[in-house]
Amino acid sequence: MKATLVLLAGIVILAFGTLFTLQGAGIVHWPPESFMINQRDWIERGVVVILIGLALILASWRIRKDNGGVR
Repeated sequence: MKATLVLLAGIVILAFGTLFTLQGAGIVHWPPESFMINQRDWIERGVVVILIGLALILASWRIRKDNGGVR
């Protein structure tokens, strides 16, 4: 159960980081009134958030592995 929650959190955080990065780069203009669009600082912040999400995903796999694959 714990591994599943960590995995879901990692996926959500990864998705937000991707959105932040793409908005900062001016690739995604959704929502149209977002203050992050074409703001280069959000590219760096988004990459950091992506790395946090990936770390959580990897941690969930490790938790699952350490528990013998028990979910």
